Amino acid sequence: MITDDELDAYRVSGEKVRVVRDDIRENDIRGIVVAWDDEQVLIRRPNRNVVKLSRSYIYQPSKEERRSPLDEMEDTVHPASEE
Repeated sequence: MITDDELDAYRVSGEKVRVVRDDIRENDIRGIVVAWDDEQVLIRRPNRNVVKLSRSYIYQPSKEERRSPLDEMEDTVHPASEE
């Protein structure tokens, strides 16, 4: 889950974020962080609509390469071993 500090940094900078909800790229939400609480985040989309999303989704800068939620789940189930 994304932290308050990360959300505040996105809000203050005005940087566009990508919200990855599932493995289908077309379902991603892009926009600017407007507000948040303990469970949800408000994102303003380019068409000026506001969307309320869960904080459990993956939030990343829009310009970065997309991270798949399936990759995130594999990392938590099978963490890389340290040798």
